[in-house]
Parts: sequence; C-alpha cells; structure tokens
Amino acid sequence: QVQLVESGGGLVQAGGSLRLSCAASGRTFSSYTLGWLRQGPGKERDLVALINRSGGATSYADSVKGRFTISRATAKNTVSLQMNNLKSDHTAVYYCAASHYNSVEVPRLYHYWGQGTQVTVSS
Repeated sequence: QVQLVESGGGLVQAGGSLRLSCAASGRTFSSYTLGWLRQGPGKERDLVALINRSGGATSYADSVKGRFTISRATAKNTVSLQMNNLKSDHTAVYYCAASHYNSVEVPRLYHYWGQGTQVTVSS
C-alpha cells in the first residue's frame, strides 16, 4: 500500500506557473504508475499526466501538452507536475494517484489517491 500527500497548489494568474509535488510512503514506490488527475467544478475527474513505473514513458492530456511536465524521483519517493502558461480552464482540484497497472489512463483504475490540492487560475 502507498500513501500520497500533495503540495504546491494555490492561486496564480493566467500565464503563470505552479509546481505540484507529491510525496509517497511505501517501499515499493517504483512498482506503481503515477498520475496527476484533476476534477474541475461540475466536471468528472480526468487524467492530466502519467509516468510509468520506470519513469521512461509519460502521457499527457491534449489540453496540457507542451504546458505541463510530469517527473518522478524514485530515490526520493516523489512525483511532480510542473505547470506552465496556465489558463483559467486549468482551475481544478489536482490529485496525485498511483496504480498497480502500467501506464493506465483510466481514473477508476488508480488504486491510491492523495487528498487533492486546489489550483485556481485567475484571468
């Protein structure tokens, strides 16, 4: 089992940047796919970005390609999401999540979730 704690959310103006971090507990951190997912107001939860078990492959939602970068530091048990050139429609609660499946894009297939961190982008 793994426990996840996010940090780094907040209020930023459109065009600004934020970096989200997620600290994970557990000795088998490298065996999980890690993802950042979000839930905007009145919307379903969806995948923003994922990084596979080895860290060698990533995948992004079309709406964030070229703006967001996911990375993991296995030795530190952390995963981060660098968000640049933010827009108002990026406003959401962002969740760090871990899955036993490799490179999974479906939110319901993530097994462990953090508590979420609010990102608000003002226009």
